[in-house]
Amino acid sequence: MDTLGIVDSRSIAAGAELADIMLKAAPVTLVRASVVCAGRFLILVGGDREAVDASVHAAIATEARLAGSYVVSNVSSQVLNVLRRMPAEIGGAALGVVECRNAADSVIAADKAVKQAAVSLMRMVLGQGIGGKSYFVLTGDVAAVREAAAAAADVLGNNLMRMVVIPQPDPEVVNALAGTARRSANDAQQ
Repeated sequence: MDTLGIVDSRSIAAGAELADIMLKAAPVTLVRASVVCAGRFLILVGGDREAVDASVHAAIATEARLAGSYVVSNVSSQVLNVLRRMPAEIGGAALGVVECRNAADSVIAADKAVKQAAVSLMRMVLGQGIGGKSYFVLTGDVAAVREAAAAAADVLGNNLMRMVVIPQPDPEVVNALAGTARRSANDAQQ
């Protein structure tokens, strides 16, 4: 799988139907289909370019109202692994956090970032519980994280909400951003 198709439906019910239509239109793999904030439904499919194109175009051809649709070729394996919720490397001399206006832009910007510099994509959150926005977290040495985050910012343009690079992050911040933060002893007793 080298190409990713992204369809952002403005309706949850229509999104469920679109996912089915997309999977029946071409031999693609469902990478993720989920509700995102603001009552939208995000569908990500993967496969070869021709199949993904056909799948996304099948969604576009319906009467469903879409917030966006994208086809991204040569997607980094790091992006695909994080989208599949496979464990990512935690740690590094720096963290970069890139916050985007919508979910699809995060996928495209993260792909550019990991191709630009020697960084690891630690986590990506696509619109769930954050008002339809998205963010991703990069790790690596400070210079590489700065380079990767700058590349993501260039791709995002006006869709960049904010980008930060944190040198020598506290381990608790790293765990929180990785989604692995542990509850304190006081929290566990309550």
